[in-house]
Amino acid sequence: MAEAKVLKVPAKLEKLDEILDFAGSLLEANGASVQVCTQVRMALEELYANVTLYAYPKGEDGWVEIRADVTDGVAAFQIIDAGKPFDPLAKPDPDILLSGEERAIGGLGIYMVKTMMDEVEYEYSGGCNRLTLRKKI
Repeated sequence: MAEAKVLKVPAKLEKLDEILDFAGSLLEANGASVQVCTQVRMALEELYANVTLYAYPKGEDGWVEIRADVTDGVAAFQIIDAGKPFDPLAKPDPDILLSGEERAIGGLGIYMVKTMMDEVEYEYSGGCNRLTLRKKI
């Protein structure tokens, strides 16, 4: 990631708007279309919500850091947390042809993220989950 803008917030759902405004400002300043802005915001909303709900044990104050930059027309957002290790890309994609009753619960959010972004990568390093999203703007 090139020289990134960084936002670190407590892992609390009420900080979601701050995350989305941070991302939206960067995208708009770099000429991203409304469609790209919407897709990135939806992806970040899904991933941030998952971290706030599942990454940290109940009662533990966690944090989420967003690193963002735009290089050569590609926006990159890295979501970092120190919660329990979890690779959301390891789970197989849901069978979207099945009805809601037939399909197993879970996995639709990350599937949506993977289909909207150009690249999604996960790594666990330095005691942190690092999920990187890339989208051409």
